[in-house]
Amino acid sequence: MRFVILCLLAVLSFSPLRAETAAEILAANAALVEKASRQTIAPVIDALGASGDPQAAAVLTAWGEKGLGIRKSDRAFFLITPQEGGYALRDLSGAEAGTAAKSDIIELKPNAGVRGMIATALVQFTLSDPDPAKRLAALESIAKDPKVEALAPLRAAIASEEDAGLKAQKERLERLLTLRFDPDSAARIAAIDSFGADLGLDLRGALNPLLATRRLAVAGEPDPTLNIARTLKLGTDLTPVEAYDILVAADMAPARLTLEAQRMALIANLGNGMVGGVALADLNSQAARDRAYTALEVAGIVPQAATDDEATAALAAHRFVEVYTEPDPAVTAAAAAALDRIGVKVAGMQAADLALDALSLASIYFLAAIGLAITFGVMGVINMAHGEFITIGAYTGYVVQLYVADYTASILIALPLAFVVTFAAGVAMERLVIRHLYKRPLETLLATFGISIALQQVLKNVFGTQARPLTSPGWLDGAWVLNDVVSISYIRIAIFVLALVFLTFFLWLMKRTRLGLEVRAVTQNPTMAASMGINPDRINMLTFGIGSGIAGIAGVAIGLFAKVTSELGTDYIVQSFMTVVVGGVGNIWGTLAGATMIGGLQKVIEFLNPSNTLAAQTYMILFIILFIQFRPRGIIALRGRAAGD
Repeated sequence: MRFVILCLLAVLSFSPLRAETAAEILAANAALVEKASRQTIAPVIDALGASGDPQAAAVLTAWGEKGLGIRKSDRAFFLITPQEGGYALRDLSGAEAGTAAKSDIIELKPNAGVRGMIATALVQFTLSDPDPAKRLAALESIAKDPKVEALAPLRAAIASEEDAGLKAQKERLERLLTLRFDPDSAARIAAIDSFGADLGLDLRGALNPLLATRRLAVAGEPDPTLNIARTLKLGTDLTPVEAYDILVAADMAPARLTLEAQRMALIANLGNGMVGGVALADLNSQAARDRAYTALEVAGIVPQAATDDEATAALAAHRFVEVYTEPDPAVTAAAAAALDRIGVKVAGMQAADLALDALSLASIYFLAAIGLAITFGVMGVINMAHGEFITIGAYTGYVVQLYVADYTASILIALPLAFVVTFAAGVAMERLVIRHLYKRPLETLLATFGISIALQQVLKNVFGTQARPLTSPGWLDGAWVLNDVVSISYIRIAIFVLALVFLTFFLWLMKRTRLGLEVRAVTQNPTMAASMGINPDRINMLTFGIGSGIAGIAGVAIGLFAKVTSELGTDYIVQSFMTVVVGGVGNIWGTLAGATMIGGLQKVIEFLNPSNTLAAQTYMILFIILFIQFRPRGIIALRGRAAGD
């Protein structure tokens, strides 16, 4: 029997004690809850958070929202909802409990400090809420306003997280909070090193405060407990005025004496031809006036203030240092090393992003110039109205979208239709004007320039001066984001693909078709081509029409990201001519090389001088002028008989 009793006592001694419920915790601490303050209420809130009682979250939420009250008659806690004449009551489980007059209820109104502590305690409940959306919202809330109080609940919520994506976010946020708030330096350094060269903005936002500094003045040797970033040199790192302001702010020196204040003090204390023991006749130098004021200071007649010589002496007696706000040198060293790693990777990513931007711009210039490469590069016709064909193509896309609501279908219709419209316009222009001006480049330039102005006015009359929308399909919205540094819009990618398509089309047309063979024959020797049965007049017409048609397609593509106005083409005509001339007249590969060179050069100049795009354009044109001086035939020059024409 005795043995059985001992066994029962042993079992009971090892049985876990029942955790207190939220109601029991509130009842036991009613006085503290009623007069809650930030200094006294923390144990009660912590107990509610650690209770494991499902009602604790509802109680804390109601308390923070002024929805918790105490009935005066029996000191019982209720969830309260204001209504006419009093309150509707619910017990802590949420069950209806009748009503009460306002005079019977003590409404708990926590101040901002207590509400902040309640919100922190609620984090652990929200982080483990069954609703993934609420857990995500809790993570986002912590990330926006990281605090040391969120670290423990976040760690507790990781193990029970079943969603792989949310768990990864919790683990990342836990490491970000650890590197900032964990009391263990080794844990903070391990958290910093765990990110490697991660490019996340959240990581950089967590590391940068660890390297924040403040300026201090020290007399003699600095306190060895200070985490000194560097020693400041007067005249190099800070001016004497800035240094003395640091002394004044730290109450290590009196405020500097202004000349006006000194003069007024000396006048006020002048008597018997003397002031501060200095004769009035001797106050003709700043040094004498400083001696007089110092004597008045010693006598307690005037307030303490530093004269120039005293300020100089005070600066000489102090050292100035820049100190990390983070006291642990090992943590700041790890943070600095991590930011250096990130900096190297960011520089590489910025170079990659710049290269993508340059490639994107080059594809736009190539697409705009490929039609000109045919009319100017192959036919030798200086067509100043080429930009207007680009504009006509963009307006064609706009008109199609007025009648076809589906943006994908409208673009698929607009691309071939723009080719047809601008092909017809190009053929009409060649038949009516250009054919009469072959071998007369200056007159061709003037005539096409006039046509350009006329077409702009016609477009203004038809479509107005307001920019018209050419909307891209939904699947072209957004950007391809590789990381926080490198991204490129889907529209730019589509234009790049379109440029490759037309490069392939042009090569096929010129190398694999009868028309291409005839074009090359007419380009090299029109007389010989005519003797072989080729009609040069017809070939010139078709070539000019094809070049104009491709410009129309380019207009549709460019209109997807640029404003469609009557001046759209003028933004690209200069770059198109430069692309053809720099690349090498009459060579499609030269046009591609020219577009790549001009696009890359423009982006590099804009990167080096981002605040002045006009200067970037100017520098680019100057560079191209110099380039042509050394390589007048372009990057890829024609060879053979065509080169001599």
